[in-house]
Amino acid sequence: MSSVRTEKLRVFKQKNNLEKSDLIATESATDVEYRLARQVVVDFWKNGKIDTETVCDAQPMLKRNATHCGVPTGEECPICEINEIYYVTYVFGPRLPAHGRCISSKGELRRLNARKAQLSAYVIEVCSVCGWNHLVRSSSLGGN
Repeated sequence: MSSVRTEKLRVFKQKNNLEKSDLIATESATDVEYRLARQVVVDFWKNGKIDTETVCDAQPMLKRNATHCGVPTGEECPICEINEIYYVTYVFGPRLPAHGRCISSKGELRRLNARKAQLSAYVIEVCSVCGWNHLVRSSSLGGN
């Protein structure tokens, strides 16, 4: 359903060869972007309505996945404003682990998208240092 972005981004980790072109793009009617919800959370934090511990609550595994499997965005974290945020993609569906599959190699989303089963993909932005995390987009895969 979703096609691959054509925009390229240099990857700094040798083990991880993912690029932004390997991420899901929001192009179908069932896809959802969460930019406005993200901005509300950041604004609430800046105005003191939410404390830092609430917005920087990434689990250790999510922080590790950001470092080892994530795609660097070139943007700084909206909370600590020092570190770069990473996009981490998880896919859920039949014949995948209950905790989802973290996309860690080039072409993995294309292979999953070619499946006949309907899958759900989620892109999360994560700061691996302070723990900021927020859902960026959700998308449908497979079902061809």
